[in-house]
Amino acid sequence: MRTNDVMLQTATKVVTFIILMFAVHIFFAGHYTPGGGFVGGLLTTSAIVLLMLAFDIETVKKILPINYVTMTAIGLLLALATASASIIFDVPFFTHAYDYFDLPLFGKTSLHSAMLFDAGVYLVVVGVTMTIIQTIGEDE
Repeated sequence: MRTNDVMLQTATKVVTFIILMFAVHIFFAGHYTPGGGFVGGLLTTSAIVLLMLAFDIETVKKILPINYVTMTAIGLLLALATASASIIFDVPFFTHAYDYFDLPLFGKTSLHSAMLFDAGVYLVVVGVTMTIIQTIGEDE
């Protein structure tokens, strides 16, 4: 291991944490400002890719033993279930409910049923992009 690798890996650990925290912020802020599940998923993917660049794909697979195809399927089911809930409750398509909650670290926050849809989008984005990146990375 070279000195450059140690510096890169150490910096990556800090930067990855910052990116993931920003992804959580963007996910929750997505109902009132630009962001949400898609951008949060892209930020999360970028943090994982940064880990893969600093370490290697096998090390990251050991740290994060996630089946990204299954993650994509769960995200699709969650998004479809949220969208189809309007049929069950006999309301217009994509009608969402919301309420205010006091969350630790976030304070008074409004949570929407649209957040479930965003969570599905988040899982699909992370799952699909990581599947593509891992497939390309393993071909070398």
